[in-house]
Amino acid sequence: MALKIRLQRHGSTHNPVYRIVVAESSNRRDGRHNEVLGSYNPRARGKDTELSINLERVDYWVSVGAKPTDTTRTLINRARRAETAAPVEATAEA
Repeated sequence: MALKIRLQRHGSTHNPVYRIVVAESSNRRDGRHNEVLGSYNPRARGKDTELSINLERVDYWVSVGAKPTDTTRTLINRARRAETAAPVEATAEA
């Protein structure tokens, strides 16, 4: 079967929170999944984090053959850019 890295919708009406999961492509959107890789909260406020992804596990699943959907590919790229930008900011302040 084909593995997909995709979003799973949670939260309440008009307040979505998504989990980034690895699942079989034949499973329902909010159905069974193999592993939770992170979360995405498009309406994050205050101390809430908008995006958190375990990029090491994403790399593993991609190496095994899982294909990210277009939206998750965008979120993964955003997380990679944030990861590389964070250490630069920390060294600039020191």
